[in-house]
Amino acid sequence: MNDASTGALLALLAFLVILSAFFSSSETAMLSLNRFRLKHLAKQHSGAKRAARLLERPDRLIGLILIGNNAVNILAALIAGIVFGRWFGQEAGIWLTTILLTLIMLILAEVTPKTLAALHPERLAFPYSVVLSALLHPLSPAFWLVLGVNWITNSIVRRFGVDPTKLSKEQISPDELRTVVDEAGQLIPDEHQDMLINILDLEKMTVDDIMVPRNEIFGLDLDKDIQTLVQTILESDHTRLPVYEGDINNIIGTLHLRRVNRLMKAGEDQITKEAIKRFSKKPYFIPENTVLSVQLLNFRKFRHRIGFVVNEYGEVEGLATLDDLLEEIVGDYTTSVADDEDEIHKVSEDLYLLQGGANLRDLNKIATWQLPTDGPRTVSGFVVEMLQAIPDGPVSFEHKNIRFEITEFSDKLIESCKAWRFGPRAPGPDQ
Repeated sequence: MNDASTGALLALLAFLVILSAFFSSSETAMLSLNRFRLKHLAKQHSGAKRAARLLERPDRLIGLILIGNNAVNILAALIAGIVFGRWFGQEAGIWLTTILLTLIMLILAEVTPKTLAALHPERLAFPYSVVLSALLHPLSPAFWLVLGVNWITNSIVRRFGVDPTKLSKEQISPDELRTVVDEAGQLIPDEHQDMLINILDLEKMTVDDIMVPRNEIFGLDLDKDIQTLVQTILESDHTRLPVYEGDINNIIGTLHLRRVNRLMKAGEDQITKEAIKRFSKKPYFIPENTVLSVQLLNFRKFRHRIGFVVNEYGEVEGLATLDDLLEEIVGDYTTSVADDEDEIHKVSEDLYLLQGGANLRDLNKIATWQLPTDGPRTVSGFVVEMLQAIPDGPVSFEHKNIRFEITEFSDKLIESCKAWRFGPRAPGPDQ
């Protein structure tokens, strides 16, 4: 090599810098590929398929890249030492080689190509996979060199209890998937993003979050006279009505109003308590704290649209419907007279008038607040928990940057209150 011309050595040095840039950028590009997107592209793109095949054995791929990169860098240092030695002498050439070649390699063979590879991994990794696959072909000398080096390094790694040949399966958690959906931007419409996130949130919610409390259940009490029952059926805004005797715990079943249509056509006198029992469908019970994602599957499995939530003692705590569950995914799509009772009334930008039975999760959605939902689920329960007692007069309290002021109450619960966010935007309801 000492007999070669300086021009030839400089040309070889430039070629080695390019090779070093190739190996450096190929490492970054291959390891920056999105594994999930790669699996999708591999079905229709040959470059993606080659890249996926290479990544099945990352120990061999990394070994090849590092062997090539180190060999090229060492050879470049030798050539640079000869060239600078001819120009400036041996001693000065060593120092110049160290300084100048480090800068050249850092800028042209490391930072710049790796930055480009990190920004456009697919654009570089797919064509690079052709060269890397050829080098890792069993007939290639580089393949056997990589095998030898990997055998030594893998033996060392196994001492630490790690199997280097086993590629850890890349998994994504629900929170990470939620971030992916949020970052999808224009790729997914906002409405679809909301639904996908709501589906993920089903894992965090239980039937207790969507159920109608037992004191608000509208149904048919067979202890009442038949005229009252007929009037209840006629005035009902619901398709299905719970049927019970005296107390909701004595549940008999669920009556679908379509089943009594023919009786109504024949005359109201055809509706009897025995007929109501006969047409009632056997009740379906749901254990409290059942996760919504599980309950959605249970509704489909058991062919039910309505269920009664029971506690560990078998007492009915409330009523949950498939419609209420689906609304957690797609948003409100049903209307009824009951919905006209606005439990959360927005007065101004940050001031709300709240009924005691208003759901905290609904309030958080509407007002974009962050009230805790891991305890009481209604405004009344939240206020009582904060005060640790049912107040005997108008009181107010603050939770973080939100102030609550009780306006109506009884001996048992909070009937209504005002709530507003205080601070620069909304210091109070009177301002």
